[in-house]
Amino acid sequence: MSKLFKDEAIEEIIREKDHWKEKVDTVEKGSERVFETLSGLPVEPLYTPAHVADTDYLRDLGFPGQGPYIRGVHPTMYRGRTWTLRQLAGFGPPEETNKRYKFLLKEGATGINGVFDYPTLRGYDSTDPYARADAGRGGVAIDTLEDMSILFDGIPIETVSSSLVTCQPICNITVQSMYFANALARGVELSNLRGTSQNDFLMETAVTVAPELLPPKFSFKLSCDAIEYCTKHAPRWNPISFAGYNYREAGCTAIQEVALVIANAIACSEELIRRGLHIDSFAPRLSFFLSAHSDFFEEVAKYRAARRIWFRIMKERYKAENPRSLTFRFHVQTAGVALTAQQPLNNVPRAAYHALSAVLGGAQSVHIDAYDEALCNPTELSSLTALRNNQILQLETRVTHTIDPLGGSYFVETLTNQLEESILAFLEKIDHLGGIIKAVESGWIHQEISNSAYEYQQAIESGKIPIVGVNCHQIEDEELPLELFDIPETLEIQEKKLRRIKRERNAGQVRHALDAIARCCDENGNLMDVMVDSVKAYVTEGEVSSVIKKSYGTWDPPLF
Repeated sequence: MSKLFKDEAIEEIIREKDHWKEKVDTVEKGSERVFETLSGLPVEPLYTPAHVADTDYLRDLGFPGQGPYIRGVHPTMYRGRTWTLRQLAGFGPPEETNKRYKFLLKEGATGINGVFDYPTLRGYDSTDPYARADAGRGGVAIDTLEDMSILFDGIPIETVSSSLVTCQPICNITVQSMYFANALARGVELSNLRGTSQNDFLMETAVTVAPELLPPKFSFKLSCDAIEYCTKHAPRWNPISFAGYNYREAGCTAIQEVALVIANAIACSEELIRRGLHIDSFAPRLSFFLSAHSDFFEEVAKYRAARRIWFRIMKERYKAENPRSLTFRFHVQTAGVALTAQQPLNNVPRAAYHALSAVLGGAQSVHIDAYDEALCNPTELSSLTALRNNQILQLETRVTHTIDPLGGSYFVETLTNQLEESILAFLEKIDHLGGIIKAVESGWIHQEISNSAYEYQQAIESGKIPIVGVNCHQIEDEELPLELFDIPETLEIQEKKLRRIKRERNAGQVRHALDAIARCCDENGNLMDVMVDSVKAYVTEGEVSSVIKKSYGTWDPPLF
């Protein structure tokens, strides 16, 4: 045992704190203020060693790079290697986003974080009647392998790590296959590619839903197909990033965010083991994507709690032996939902504080939101300012000089323990429902997210949660101090491109490719095994999605 404090010392601290608290209670008497985290955990006025009296240092904290990894997944953390500067980018046709990628890399970004437009994410061509109004909005439009080639033209994908924000598996199975096929065409072996695909079935079925959804069990299957394929053919690629960030944007609390990503990861692990894979063959490449919201200390504690929970699940439930299987590695994006359209320049310090919580919590890569993202796609200036924000944090603040600087804080350690307990309780509820897929099919996940989102919005509208510029410190008749970004013309460019490609491509090869996809679906094979070759025929994403939906059917999510 390596308890931090002697029992007699704790008893004395408790006695003295009781005397001190009598004075505080007198001062605070009659106050209506409620002190709690955004997740609703109570916050006391003062924390002492008594709050962490049962902590065993070696069991519960340990050292960076060693279990339970609560103090960091690498022994030297940022002293050895700083977090990746992975700024999000994507808009319009691929020609325009390619320019933005090159601009950010030139200015010091150390990884690509590519976001795709609404039609691409939902499995539609830019010209589809369902989707044409959104072509190029929210991200870059990708319809065929040619678009992928244009998107990464002149970018050294063999050395630059790329994150593909392919949220929904129906999008990921096509777009990731296009990325791989483009790499092979450029002579880059899949085993040399470094990067991440988001590929989260909850995104498709519970968060960013669209017409003609895949049923949850088939969306989940596609997600696992990609993990299995990458495990065998692209071992340096992270084939999934469980998208807690997006759950949080939809309304989840910090507790729900972590519980849902871990429940999702557990389900994937179970399925891949059922397919015959050993836990240590795929778990080292499971990754996570979390939000950095406004409750600074809760966010720091959330990251630390997530690492300890994941370590214990991997070690105790799955008997993983590879140290990388035991580490909860995560990318962070500062909270878009916390940005305001009012007084948008306030979003610069707001996002900086969010990012600081991610860094003090031990993130592996960080995207800082641009100040105008509540209004439009980021301009070149706002994107550069966000990148500089990240670089200032990394180079000027010296927060990289020591590891886990908030570790040992009575408050942070107590909050970490409380979050861990609450996350495990939420995971237990999911288990009782039969797992994450059953929880989605029943509508329980939708209801939980909806309830939390409603409570958060009510708290803002009532003023319980103060938001500067929104419900306090407003500016009457405010005029925006910035120009809005104008998305380049996309639909016309993509329409011309698609007409030309369909005219020039080999019709027989297209039929063969789509038939192979349909046959693989019907035979319950790994779809990515055929997709990487099929996209070489310049089939469109919409054509691929139509075949998949015809084979697997579609699903109407429960409404409340």
